[in-house]
Amino acid sequence: MNNIFRTRYAAVLLLLLVFGKARAQEPLTYQTPPKVIEELANAPLTPFVNFTRSGDKMLLLERPGSPSIEELAQPELRLAGIRINPATNGPSRSGFIQNVKVKNVRSGEESQVKNLPENPRLGNFSLSKDEKYLALTNTSNTGISLWIVDMESLEAKKITDEIVNGVYGTDISWTADHSIIFKGINPQRGNMPEAPLAPSGPTVQETVGNAAPSRTYQDLLVNPYDEEVFAFLMNSQVMKADLNGNVSPVGEAGLIKSISLSPDDQYIMVDLIQKPFSYLVPASRFPYNVEIWDQSGSKIKTMAEIPLDEVRPTGFDATVTGPRSISWRADKPATLYWVEAQDGGDPKVEMEEREIVYTLDAPFSATPSKLASLAYRYRGIYWSDDNFALLNEGWFASRQQKVSRINPSKPDEKATVIIERSSDDIYNDPGTPVFTSNQYGRSVLQRKGDEVYMTSEGGSPEGSMPYLSAFDTKKKSERILWRSEAPYYERVVKVLNADATEFVTLKESTDLQPNYWVVNTRRRIAPRQLTEFEHPYEALKGIKKELVKYKRNDGLDLSATVYTPEGYDPEKDGSLPVLMWAYPREYKSAAVASQVRGSKYTFTRISWGSPIFWVTQGYAIMDQTEMPIVGEGDEEPNDFFVEQLVANAEAAIDFIVDAGIGDRNRIGVGGHSYGAFMTANLLSHSDLFAAGIARSGAYNRTLTPFGFQYEQRTYWEAPDVYNTMSPFMNAEKVKTPILLIHGEADNNSGTFPIQSERYYNALKGHGATTRLVFLPHESHGYAAKESTLHTLWEQHEWLEKYVKNRK
Repeated sequence: MNNIFRTRYAAVLLLLLVFGKARAQEPLTYQTPPKVIEELANAPLTPFVNFTRSGDKMLLLERPGSPSIEELAQPELRLAGIRINPATNGPSRSGFIQNVKVKNVRSGEESQVKNLPENPRLGNFSLSKDEKYLALTNTSNTGISLWIVDMESLEAKKITDEIVNGVYGTDISWTADHSIIFKGINPQRGNMPEAPLAPSGPTVQETVGNAAPSRTYQDLLVNPYDEEVFAFLMNSQVMKADLNGNVSPVGEAGLIKSISLSPDDQYIMVDLIQKPFSYLVPASRFPYNVEIWDQSGSKIKTMAEIPLDEVRPTGFDATVTGPRSISWRADKPATLYWVEAQDGGDPKVEMEEREIVYTLDAPFSATPSKLASLAYRYRGIYWSDDNFALLNEGWFASRQQKVSRINPSKPDEKATVIIERSSDDIYNDPGTPVFTSNQYGRSVLQRKGDEVYMTSEGGSPEGSMPYLSAFDTKKKSERILWRSEAPYYERVVKVLNADATEFVTLKESTDLQPNYWVVNTRRRIAPRQLTEFEHPYEALKGIKKELVKYKRNDGLDLSATVYTPEGYDPEKDGSLPVLMWAYPREYKSAAVASQVRGSKYTFTRISWGSPIFWVTQGYAIMDQTEMPIVGEGDEEPNDFFVEQLVANAEAAIDFIVDAGIGDRNRIGVGGHSYGAFMTANLLSHSDLFAAGIARSGAYNRTLTPFGFQYEQRTYWEAPDVYNTMSPFMNAEKVKTPILLIHGEADNNSGTFPIQSERYYNALKGHGATTRLVFLPHESHGYAAKESTLHTLWEQHEWLEKYVKNRK
């Protein structure tokens, strides 16, 4: 009788846990959502596609499904902002490729790469300069090895043991004679430091009056032992391997951050991390030296000694002093270029010549030459040749972007501004340049005289219609060469010839899985389909997708993408429960904020985080619901965050209800990260919704006091903004059920797991209906199959109980 009683008691307890009756901690096993949702979540992934530089071949890179929770639970070190697998000396969390096929673009013939490793975990694909060979890495349970593929025979072979150091990225460079320069583990580094049984003393940090504001980074070094382990794992040796697997060291070992080969193969630029390390910022901001080596590894010059970047002014337009963004010019054999701030890196300093770009030719013994000056912050250079380049600059505070044509051979010649626009303005965005390869195998602008070929998203009031153009840099006008046409969303992904009359597009529609096509505008022949990837979502075929537009109470135009179940008719079937999903954005212009984003013709693709699953459960979905927050001129958007956020939600609800689709009393709202923050704010400051879902959010902005998202001001500069925008400070106002989900290992700046823990406690303390779910081993985005399916189950149960079947 006693055993029978215990068995029945356990069964009753399990039912209580599953159906949400328990109110304390729940030792719940992983659950799965309804079968149709599970099948959609487990649908096979479409391969990634990479093109050779010449465009004659495409690599079909096949991906596996989600890893298991056991894989995610492997040992992991979190040091200096990096997550490391100590067994492999590489990253602990990264996607990989499990198979490679090669398709001939001209003939359409598809072939399998042979002799790949067993249980492959492939990555870091790099073509040789003549494209005869493909280098790649393979990660096993014990390390990372280097492999090559003969692009003619498609035979793969391993050329090194597991000696690749992937802790801080895997840099692979080909020389013209088919040698590979890469970053390997220092073979003389010894054994992993052992943790002391007891600390040798306290951990001390000190400041002597220098302001050092910084974002709330995670996974930082915390003690001297962390420093030892970080230095051990970063300890690297530049190595050179030939096609036969002969490997030799190049230069001295060190804490190598990155390596970069000059276009003519004669020099290697090496970034070497130096001490002191920091407990306040990640490794990307540690001090480092930039050295130039010759082919043998002898140091030619120390180009820069970059100091520890703990102290810099506040604001997103702030930067460091001294040289930064040191790179090789793509159009020259061995010329370096870099930028230096003239305002001390402080955006509050007013000056016309805010930045200067310098260049220096080999052998790097001359005085650097001034190439150009900028009024905004440097954003990069697109190179063509010694007479033509495009210089990019921008200013975050005003959202201004500027592109200028420069003549590198005549630096005193005034630059010609060819594009000046708001970086948020998609209606007037001419796009990004098309690139081709030069004699060094480097990417340079594809152009014809003064015209540069460009691809644009083609934003318009009717949604995006991508196009290919020739942009005249003298007339500052564009000539449309080709444009996507309804009812498809089609964009150019690879230009195949010099005059851009033949190219590859990626074509899709609402029910048409994206596939690649060859288009020829000169010969005017019918486009030829290159790939035939199958539709992975049978359960979504037939659902209705619509890009809708409506107005906010102040006249601002808004939009959203609405999904309704297959065959649904509002007049016959009545109103539906609604799930609204969104992510707020800040704008400096109401006109730009009103622009329609997205396209009604894109393929309905879903991932674990999508709300579209619930269209199969009888819900209407409002996805990509615009939530603009506008502050024009000297006004900051976040000064109006709450009122504009609520107005956005009211407008969306009014639209979906007035359309006869949504039931006003059964509307749920949700979001991830800043969308979770949005959700909590909406439930704090309105009673518009039946329930909320908030994943991996931050709810107390005083825990991110030196800025968050696009807020540049510190807490001490705008305390009212931080407090008003913090759901934690308004927890007593929440009367709507809210589901909180968070990865226990979240490494995103600002969204510490404690954000959800403390917010849950605040809600619980004020009698709110809430549930907190922590996912073991998961970061800001969730990866393990068990985690993603359980997340979908949690959301489904919450929506069914508090939205669809709301009492």
